[in-house]
Order: sequence, then C-alpha cells, then structure tokens
Amino acid sequence: MTGSAVPRPSQGQDDLLGKPPVHPATSEASRLLCAGVHLHDGYRDAVIDQLYVREQCFVAPSTGFDAARVLAHALRARRTELGWAGGIVAAWLLGAVLTGGVIGTLFVPCILLAVAPWIRGSAPNPPVYRRVVAFLMRWYGRLFLFLVGFWVLASALGLFDGDSGADGYSGSYGPRPFGSDSFSDTPDASDLGFALITGNLSGGSATGAAWAALFFLAVIAGLVGLQRGQFARVMTDELSRKNFPDLAADQAEHAAGARFRRLRQRIRLEQHAPVILYDERNPFCGMGTPYGTWNLAVELRPSEEGPTEPLDNAQILRRIVPLLEALRVPSPHGSPEGAAAVRDRLRELVIDECVFLPAAGLPRRESAPYGPGVFEEHRGRAVEEGGEGRRHFLRIRVGGWGEEVVVTVFVRVHTQGGMLMLEVAPHVLMPVHPLFRDADRAAHRHRNNNWFGKAVWALTHTPASLARSLATLGRGVASGWKLLTAGNSGAPAEGPGFSVRELGADEEASLFQDMDINRYLKSIEDRVTGGVRLALKEAGWETDEFEQKIINIGAGGVFIGSAKDSAIGIGDHNDIRRSGPSAPAGSPGARKSPGSGKDPGASKGPGTGKGPGATPGPQRKAGEK
Repeated sequence: MTGSAVPRPSQGQDDLLGKPPVHPATSEASRLLCAGVHLHDGYRDAVIDQLYVREQCFVAPSTGFDAARVLAHALRARRTELGWAGGIVAAWLLGAVLTGGVIGTLFVPCILLAVAPWIRGSAPNPPVYRRVVAFLMRWYGRLFLFLVGFWVLASALGLFDGDSGADGYSGSYGPRPFGSDSFSDTPDASDLGFALITGNLSGGSATGAAWAALFFLAVIAGLVGLQRGQFARVMTDELSRKNFPDLAADQAEHAAGARFRRLRQRIRLEQHAPVILYDERNPFCGMGTPYGTWNLAVELRPSEEGPTEPLDNAQILRRIVPLLEALRVPSPHGSPEGAAAVRDRLRELVIDECVFLPAAGLPRRESAPYGPGVFEEHRGRAVEEGGEGRRHFLRIRVGGWGEEVVVTVFVRVHTQGGMLMLEVAPHVLMPVHPLFRDADRAAHRHRNNNWFGKAVWALTHTPASLARSLATLGRGVASGWKLLTAGNSGAPAEGPGFSVRELGADEEASLFQDMDINRYLKSIEDRVTGGVRLALKEAGWETDEFEQKIINIGAGGVFIGSAKDSAIGIGDHNDIRRSGPSAPAGSPGARKSPGSGKDPGASKGPGTGKGPGATPGPQRKAGEK
C-alpha cells in the first residue's frame, strides 16, 4: 500500500472536516467514570487492579474517555477511603474499650446487617434459601440492635437507677446492665470526661457507660456523615460539569506518586494509539458490545461493459473513505449559519486506520512498537497481507451523548484467489451505569439537605460502617500485598484483561439512544457497502452478486454471532468476579441488536472483555459509601 486509505484533507476540503469531537479527558463519560470510582468501591478496586497493579497489561483502547484520569481519581478515592475507614474502625474499637464493652455488644447486629445483603446477592430473584437466610439475619440484627439501643438509652436516662441497693448495688432498684455503681447519681459532663480520660468506664455506673456509648456512637455517626459530605464536595467542585474540563486544575492528577506518573504516561501513549496490542481471547476489548458482526464473499467476475483493472485492498478502502467523509456534511439549510448550527453527531465522525498486533511474545510492555513511523510500516504491510495475528482495519467512530454512546465500525477487505471478502464488525459502547450518572443528584441532594436529614442519613448508615470499613481496609491490604509480591513489574507483556469503560457501562440504552445507534450504524454500513460496490464497478467487475448479498443481509437482519460478557454488579455489596461466556445468538440470554426490543432475560454485556465481571443484572440501588 503506497498511500493511506485516509488521506489528509486539503485546504479546499474544509466542508468535509465537520466538527472535532470532545477531548476524551474532558468528556462526560470521563467525568462520570471518575465519579464512579469515588462512589462504588468494587469498581474502584477493579480500575486500580487492572491499570495500576497489573502494570504488565496493555491498556484497552479508551474510546471517548481518558483511562489515566479515571485511574488518578481511583487512587485518590482509595487513599481517602482508607483514611476514613481507619478512623471509623478506631472509633469503634476505642469505644468498645472505654465503655467496658457496651459498644462491643453492637458488633454482632452491625455485622449481621452488613452481611445480609451479601448473602442475598444482587440477582433480582435469588434462590429461596438465600432470601430466607438473609431475611433472618437482617431481622435478627435489627431486633438485636433495637434491644441493645433501647437498653443503652434507658440506662443513659437513669431508668434503672434507684435509692436502695437490695440487689447489692448502691442506689439500684434492679440489675445494672453495665458496670458497677461507681457513680451514685447520674453523671454530669465532668464525670464523663474523667471516665474517658482514665478509661475507667468499665468500673463506672450503668448510666455513665451508657452515656459514653452514646458519645462514641455520635462520633462514629459524625465520621460517616463527614465522609459522605466529602464525596458531595468532590462532586460539586472538581468533578462538576463546570470545573472538570480544566485538566490542569485536577487535584487527583497531582496527588499520586512516581509509579502513577510512570503508568500515566504509558496509558496515554497506548489508549488512543493506532497500533492496538490485544489479547487473543478478546481482540476488540474496549470497543463495547458486538452488534451484528457480518461478512460476505463474492466471486470477482469481469463485467460485460469494459475491461477490468487490478483491484487491491487499499484501492477499495480509498473508495470507501470519501463516502464516509460526506456524512459529516450537513444537508442544505438555506444559509451557512443554518448549516453550521447542525448538531448531528455524524458531523464529529472520525475515520482512521488501525493495526491489531498480538501482545503475546513481547518481553516487556515498554518494548511495544509505538515509535515514530512504526505504525506506517505495519499498516503498509498488513493492509495487503491478510495475516492472522496482525490485522489492518479501517475504523469509523461516532460518539454521542457526551461520549456515553460510542459506535465503532471496523472494516476489512480481502482480495484473494479471485474472491472479494468484506468483513464489517460494528461495536457499541453503552451509556455509563445509572448509579454513576446519579452521582451529581446524590451529591446535590446531600449538600442541600437540612441538618436533621443529614443526621438521619448518618445514623442509618452507622451500623454497617464497621463491616464496610473493615472490608475497605482488608481490600487495601490485599491490593498492597499483591503489588509487592505478584512480580508484575518484570512480567512479560499481556493484552488488556478488560476495559474499565465497559465494566462501568449500563446493560442497555434508552429508546432515543437506541434510535441514534441504529441511525449511525445504518448510515455507516450503507456507505461502506456503497464504496465497495463503486470500487468494483469502476474497476470493471460485476456487482450484481455483491448487491444481492447485501440485500439478503439487510433482509435477514443484524445478529450477534458471539460475545463474551464483562460486567460489574453495581449495587449494595456487589463483588467483581470473572464471568463466563455469553449465551449464543438467538438464545434467551443473548442481547438483541438495537431497535429489536428489550430482552428481559438478557445478561449484561457492556463489552467483549474477559476480565472481572459480576453476575448479570446490576441493581439500580446505589451501592454507596
């Protein structure tokens, strides 16, 4: 191939340039994914594991977002979360010691309430035994918590204090639930302060211990509320729609260490490069869900109208490109101003070429072929060779809805043995998960709530704070241990395990988004097939068989041959684990193509990644901190 299939436009081709798409680092999809790592601990851990811990893995193509910026916020969110978790656990333990075990009696119901959602699972209809066990644990924990809370409150109010000590306790009408009678009367603030300083609450009165327990519970609830308030401030400040486009002012970009800065350079070098290093099990990782990958083969027969000309792959691609570029041009609107005001996302259509190379066999990630002129060398060879491991594609991309819906179509042609083979592989990235899209609303609602509402929120989330904080500390220790002992820094290079963009995607698009996906795909595919037909006709080859097969494909509809799901369960207490292969096309669990109706049994398939995935069907209930 002597020239690129995508020529550089000249000065007279300004009308074909359209509008440049939004920068990936400032797109709405990037902003929402950054919010997601602050909001959902499972997603944050997956981002750090793939992009930071497993440093031998190439990053998946980051279509419409900046993976390095998402990683920066994930690391910052983890540091913040570990700090809050350490403070909350310390408050629980200190309270258990200084109240003579009063706070310790709350450990059991708090852990039961935190574990019950894990037992039930995130499936809409879990097995009966899981629901029964979770139900019993939940209500036993609530009843236990209510009884202990009532006992503490009653003791604090002196309901168990009296004047005589027939039971062996001075001034008691009944048994004292906590401690002995060191205080003859209800303690005041000085008594409580002295007890906290000396740690002598175990020997104090029931009333003193109860007041101390209420004090520590108030401290823990305050920490829980302050943690939520910090998340709200992050969302309304640096992650707000107004401030997020200012990349230089992003605190997360400057707060990480040398390891992050080194990996950030690698990620930003790889994520938008035309050379794509892939894992053989999942070559299109990062591009989203396959939507009707199809191909056709036709015999090259001379036309009766004239002599034939040699036809190679590059010549066909060069004939397709001008037809695709024309999609950027608005229809006549009567004036240049009217045409310039058109906001159709096809005006931002991006056409380029890419070469897929297998990552297996590279000794180090740093040895990948990203140097100057390397892509041109690979493209020049791959476009005509029709190889297996190294593959050349014409890539057409349209990003809509703030880069939340991204349509990418890969086109490859072969002319071998008197046959023409056309391969078209459309992929669609679904919108960011609703939990992440609701982050702005949740932050606004919290910051504008009254003090009573904030207090109630903190109190209702206090029982689960101990188990959640211990889990956070445990995950942090496990990640650090893996970072120190896994030996990833010296491991051979690997392809991307999964895409963090696909992992944080919703399982389906809205009706309007579905309509746009259909329009983009049909427009692109029509221009691709039209360009191939014109290339055949101009070179003197028959087009009847090609046209007939295109009609048959259109009549048969678009189908999905296969797809490997990569999903994350986003909801309360969901984990991330590797999922199995998706159902075959046509089965009850297979995803339908856009516009073909919603499939109630469809499993979540935000992409073709082989990486971590949870059970299908993420819950829309917020898995909040």
